[in-house]
Amino acid sequence: MSGETSAADFKRTPAEPRAARTILLLRDAPEYQVLMVRRHHQIDFASGALVFPGGKMHPGDDDPRWRDHVTGWDEIDTTQRALRIGAIREAFEEAGILLATYPDGRPFSSVCDAAARRQVDSGELAFLGVVAGLGVKLSLTALTVFARWITPEMMPKRFDTWFYAAHAPADQVAICDGHETVDAEWIAPESVLDLTRTGARTVIFPTLMNVKLLAEADSAADCLARADARPLVTVLPQVETRDGERVLTIPPDAGYGDITQSLASLKG
Repeated sequence: MSGETSAADFKRTPAEPRAARTILLLRDAPEYQVLMVRRHHQIDFASGALVFPGGKMHPGDDDPRWRDHVTGWDEIDTTQRALRIGAIREAFEEAGILLATYPDGRPFSSVCDAAARRQVDSGELAFLGVVAGLGVKLSLTALTVFARWITPEMMPKRFDTWFYAAHAPADQVAICDGHETVDAEWIAPESVLDLTRTGARTVIFPTLMNVKLLAEADSAADCLARADARPLVTVLPQVETRDGERVLTIPPDAGYGDITQSLASLKG
């Protein structure tokens, strides 16, 4: 042995994934559709891509005072409470949709205040204060776990992202925030796949895989039932070399089938 050390001997320690969550809001009229937003082109992650509303954890998401301002507190464990509160907050910030009910059980149906959305996003205003001021409670049990994806280890920025699906409130209008998102669109899952095939829209790999799962259902209720029945397998894509090409692979039992994705073709 020469005693020399090659670069291969020094493997970079993978970045620790940051907790994140995203929400798939579903409706059946005028057809089976999911709400997607287009990321601002100046955002550093997935700029310009079509995505589901979502983002990183905020400090207030796990505030114990939420106990009095949510339904389903005792049915959900501590970690899931914070994740679901964060998912609902992201839908409020990015799309102006609030999954909440009044004390008498009526769903919240007002237009979300644009200034409050901006202030919550910037950290100037606590989401808990907004919800308390409206006299409503967030509906934690309205969310169904859909998937969980962790960014591959070779990426410099990594996220541990929980995907949730829920019926969208019938009487609320989705409006993009104009900051992180520049468009909010109700779109059939099959249409997303068609737009991706033609290159008309950019959809990053995890989002595309979950759109394909959405497309297997024929209604919001069918989608939620499938998600509830599907075993949750955490997806941590691995890099392999096949036929001389570097590809991403995901667990075959995660519900997406036997998937390989060329690293050279990935977007976002």
